Amino acid sequence: MLRRLYAWCVDAADRAYARWILGLVSFAESSFFPIPPDVMLIPMALARPDRAYSYAFLCTWTSVAGGLLGYAIGALLYDSVGLWLMSLYGYGDKVEAFREAYNEYGAWIILLKGVTPIPYKIVTITSGFAGYNLFWFVVLSIVTRGARFFLLAFLLHRYGPRAKIIIEERLEIWVMIGGTVLVAGIIAALYLF
Repeated sequence: MLRRLYAWCVDAADRAYARWILGLVSFAESSFFPIPPDVMLIPMALARPDRAYSYAFLCTWTSVAGGLLGYAIGALLYDSVGLWLMSLYGYGDKVEAFREAYNEYGAWIILLKGVTPIPYKIVTITSGFAGYNLFWFVVLSIVTRGARFFLLAFLLHRYGPRAKIIIEERLEIWVMIGGTVLVAGIIAALYLF
């Protein structure tokens, strides 16, 4: 199944609908969806290294747009949807501590957590819940999400052909490593606050 998904992403790199799906996944990941856009971005950029930067741009702006939805969930719907989402991801009892940290370290929280494997939706929903300045939230989101996706695009553009061979030879191992990093990020977030 894993190889089929990878092959689909590689084959879809030349199809217009793949960009729509990549943008949708990136948008949803910033507000409610648990799977990061890297799952599609990496195979698509490996298939078309010449498009890596355009994929990174797409992921950046759709992630920021999805972040605005997450912000709205936190600001307007926290007691219903926001609390449910935070509890679903195991952060329900950590939100108040996270909100207090925003008073002192809001910009650093957005910048650091936006490039880590900690789910960005946690940052977006809590930013809205904490009432973080919307303008600065958008600016910092562009910086942090852009840095993450464009760094990945740079690496895939530069080392794409070699990376593709390495990844395809040991796809299962790389997926396990990626999953482990993601789970470690979630666990770290649970115990940092």
